[in-house]
Amino acid sequence: MSIPRALTIAGSAAQGSAGIQADLKTFQELDVYGMSAITAIVANNSTTDQGIFTQPLEAIEAQIHAAFEHVGPDALKTGMLFTEDIIQLTSELIQSSGIKKVVVDPVMIGKMGSQLLRDEAIETLIKYLLPAATIITPNLEETARILDAPVPDSPEAMEKAARELHQLGPQYVLIKGGSLQDHAAIDILFDGEKITKFESARVPTIHTSGAGCTYSAAITAELARGKSVEVAIQQAKAFVTLAIQHALSFDRGIGSTNHAAYRKYSE
Repeated sequence: MSIPRALTIAGSAAQGSAGIQADLKTFQELDVYGMSAITAIVANNSTTDQGIFTQPLEAIEAQIHAAFEHVGPDALKTGMLFTEDIIQLTSELIQSSGIKKVVVDPVMIGKMGSQLLRDEAIETLIKYLLPAATIITPNLEETARILDAPVPDSPEAMEKAARELHQLGPQYVLIKGGSLQDHAAIDILFDGEKITKFESARVPTIHTSGAGCTYSAAITAELARGKSVEVAIQQAKAFVTLAIQHALSFDRGIGSTNHAAYRKYSE
């Protein structure tokens, strides 16, 4: 039995809504065999002094090689990498693997405000990882930090920023505009020649933890299934929009996107 296969290289989110957990749930919902390499364990809480635990480089390398050797991904994505060393190692392994479908989600800030990429690692991300990407999927804040510029505040500013990000080496740039005020949830894709817009109605909810991870994971899954980048984004946006529309609240602050929503509620 042949099944599309995808690898996520990212952080583990103990609460289950984001990171590795969100990625694997998304892969499963889209009938893609999921693998993972955990770069860090994120377990922010009010009891312990520390909430982020990076994994040793040798452990990260071993996980990636195990996924390559025993299964072999059709596509992969990166999420939280956190340090310069992890970014450099990951980019080297990706480039040597020959995998052609690479989604880079430049995770920098968590929904709860925790820093998920060290400041000094941004230049390493730009130099080593962005040029290895088929597509990068920054949100508005991540776009601003990569470009060292103001946060885009309109679709026109997003288009300009997408063109600037493309000059850093990725084949495609998708800027996610979910937090853009007074607009529909609009995302801007630039392929080096043309701009494509993807829009959906804005969902009035605070329960969006894991939305960005879920979106990029769904893109990765659709690429693994053989879809074009444009079709993969279209399908992934439908997936994450339903996940937000049917978000889960646990009455403890920001709740989770609902990874089962596409299966349960799509027409």
